[in-house]
Amino acid sequence: MQIYLPIAEVSVNAFLLLGLGGMVGVLSGMFGVGGGFLMTPLLFFIGIPPAVAVATGANQIVASSLSGVLAHFKRKTVDLRMGTVLLGGGLVGAAVGVQVFAMLKAMGQVELLVKLCYVVFLGIIGGLMFIESLRALMRARDPSRRGRVIKRHQHIWVHNLPLKMKFRTSGLYISAIPPLIVGAFVGVLSAIMGVGGGFIMVPAMIYLLGMPTKVVVGTSLFQIIFVAAFTTLMHATTNFSVDMALAVFLLVGGVFGAQIGTRIGVKMQAERLRILLAVLVLVVCGKLALELLIEPAELYSLGKVAE
Repeated sequence: MQIYLPIAEVSVNAFLLLGLGGMVGVLSGMFGVGGGFLMTPLLFFIGIPPAVAVATGANQIVASSLSGVLAHFKRKTVDLRMGTVLLGGGLVGAAVGVQVFAMLKAMGQVELLVKLCYVVFLGIIGGLMFIESLRALMRARDPSRRGRVIKRHQHIWVHNLPLKMKFRTSGLYISAIPPLIVGAFVGVLSAIMGVGGGFIMVPAMIYLLGMPTKVVVGTSLFQIIFVAAFTTLMHATTNFSVDMALAVFLLVGGVFGAQIGTRIGVKMQAERLRILLAVLVLVVCGKLALELLIEPAELYSLGKVAE
């Protein structure tokens, strides 16, 4: 059943969209990720214009993050003060990112920028994730290394910066400058790549800010909800690139897929799950890199010229 997406200006099979949303939902349930960093490249592959894929992907992240953060609020694993500081930086970063996105869209370079960003970030993150997962798997198999505790955080130069604040839920007394910078960087990524940015923010919160792991995910999701919603609104009013019909089909598929993925994830070993996710990320990265390197069938295309 073909449906016409008015903003994307393409016709796509409705069951393909449901299946795509369902597949990313399964991955979200299995691995505990938002899926935006996989959803957006997959939309490229089925012919959705990058500008629409980025803006619509950000829209979908709001719903998935909201359901996750509610569960963390019940467990009291959300640092609202830290989340607010991250959010302040995130909103500024998202506003800047949307303006850069609009400028590049007018120049006709947005597709190249988005794909290059994905190749770089997916390549780095997929590689690091694969190496770390292999090490974790080896530690799990080696009885002599099981009991070792890895020290995740040390007192570094970041903690000597001014404007210190107390973050009671996280048990920290640090400068507000690093969280603002982290939030701003993730905001820019959200606007340009259509992702929540959790794959950057979570490691930064653990290793740079020194936050306890138990409050990291909930605090990250709290910030992502508002930044993704703001990014969607900015894209809708500035670039007019949010396709609600596309978002609804992906969201419906994702809701059902997440339920299935959660059940699968419970039955699989955590280290193997991370390796599978790393391999998937690297495959998507490789596909995007090939598209950038291989000479296209048509070297020239016709388009409207801004007057």
